[in-house]
Amino acid sequence: MIKKFAIILFCLIPINTIALEKETTFDTDLFKKAQSEGKVVVVSSWIKYCYSCASQMKVLNKAKNDGKLLDIKLENIEYFSFDVTNKEIANLLNVKFQTTLLIFKDNKEVYRSLGETTEDLIYEA
Repeated sequence: MIKKFAIILFCLIPINTIALEKETTFDTDLFKKAQSEGKVVVVSSWIKYCYSCASQMKVLNKAKNDGKLLDIKLENIEYFSFDVTNKEIANLLNVKFQTTLLIFKDNKEVYRSLGETTEDLIYEA
């Protein structure tokens, strides 16, 4: 009995940790400001308890923190994330699923993927 409880507890802890890392940072005014300043804007969508969402966000945060986004200067990138259940933001960006990754450059969407969590492919985008 204790063994089963320990296994269940072990499985639940990582899920709760993943859920706590996620927060909506998307703000329409900041999004428009970043675009007007000529920044590359990266937006990712997530949903609570989604492991692939957390993996994607981890790669994006690492890229931002490590400055590994190829030849783009860190100060020229703005990164936002949002809970896909927020219909106002989802409709604005035409996002229907979690782990949708969008990249905007020169006020245009230049990249869209769904479910991409591979570090190399995200960096190439």
